[in-house]
Formats: sequence, structure tokens, C-alpha cells
Amino acid sequence: MHIEHHPLIVEFPEQRDAIHHLKTTNHHFAKLAREYEELDKAITRVENREENVGDLELEQLKKQRLALKDALHNLLTASA
Repeated sequence: MHIEHHPLIVEFPEQRDAIHHLKTTNHHFAKLAREYEELDKAITRVENREENVGDLELEQLKKQRLALKDALHNLLTASA
């Protein structure tokens, strides 16, 4: 089974315009967004068995992704 990655626009579709705006005007948001996208793609590669990591490492990657997603959501909420 092929698992798709989840870009920010898929995670927060109602905030599409705000995501684009912050990516172009807020250096910190843009950096976190890049980190989130890279991490999400790495997790997807592992889940699709394109790369191998242990269960503990995968769990750590998922926790990092969640922390980034929370931070990005907080920045999106603050900008509204």
C-alpha cells in the first residue's frame, strides 16, 4: 500500500492563503515549513518501505513532525 505525504496545505486547507503568505514573509515560518515538509517526506519514504529505520526512530520522527506541525499551527493562528 502506497502512503502519500501530507503537505501543510493538505493538513490545513482552510489556511492555504495564510501558509503561502507566511512562507514568503516570515523567515521563521518558512524555515519550520521546510523542516516539516522534509521530515514528512522522510517519514513517508519509511512507511512506503523505500527506506528502513527502526520502530523507535520512526516514532521519534513522527513526534518531531507533530511538534513542527503544532508550532506551524500556532504561527498560523497568531497571524489570523
